[in-house]
Amino acid sequence: MIVGRFGGFTMKLVAKYNDKPLKKYIVSGLNSLISYQSTYMLTISLVRHGQASFGAANYDQLSELGGQQSVMLGQYFAERENKFDRIIMGNMLRHRQTAEGIAKHNKGLPEFEYHEGFNEYDFSSLQACFSRQYPDQLETIYEDRRHFYAILKRALKAWSQDRLEQPQESWGEFHQRLQDGLNFARNQKADNVLVVSSAGAISGLVSQALGLDADGMIQLNLQIRNSAITELIGNQQRSQLSAFNQVPHLQLPGHQEQYITYS
Repeated sequence: MIVGRFGGFTMKLVAKYNDKPLKKYIVSGLNSLISYQSTYMLTISLVRHGQASFGAANYDQLSELGGQQSVMLGQYFAERENKFDRIIMGNMLRHRQTAEGIAKHNKGLPEFEYHEGFNEYDFSSLQACFSRQYPDQLETIYEDRRHFYAILKRALKAWSQDRLEQPQESWGEFHQRLQDGLNFARNQKADNVLVVSSAGAISGLVSQALGLDADGMIQLNLQIRNSAITELIGNQQRSQLSAFNQVPHLQLPGHQEQYITYS
């Protein structure tokens, strides 16, 4: 029996018939796994901002509930003694307000860093472009905020297919700045990095990690909950998904409907 450690777990492999060449092959494979794990040390926790001010004149600020969600997430991190080596966010007010809520119950956090790669796409501009070009596609069966998201989904589809005229950034440029932001988060030696961002940016990074097409990214985009945690693990060259859209800090018995929001 050959025993090795990988990713915090004990691995046991049995070489049948006591085959020495087979043992050598298995040991070599284990060593490769352990060597790979030694460079596989970076965890990037992608957090969507707390609920913003949907329907208000200025969307880019947290609602009262969004502030509560952020503080609750900070309490969750503090209770589990999560230590972050870096805290990075986009340039949006809702990102900073979320980070400040997280910081309320966490002492000794590093200084905030900013990178435009973690900014959300300009959904208002995209919808405006779509509405001008496709006025016949603005009907939906909904009369509430689901109408907004149905049109947004169509606009994102058109954007991903380069069918929108003169958007503020192309689909390709959006994904390039996401990659630039991810590279920024990975460019220093660190074990645990917290990134506060938005649903579109996070779904874009996840789709890159999983190799999803545009439709897959759009579906993820519309599922991400406010203040949800998504984790990427990897090193300076690559990342893979280890958790998606988690809200353990909001799943309180009898209060899930009160705290869990999508917009």
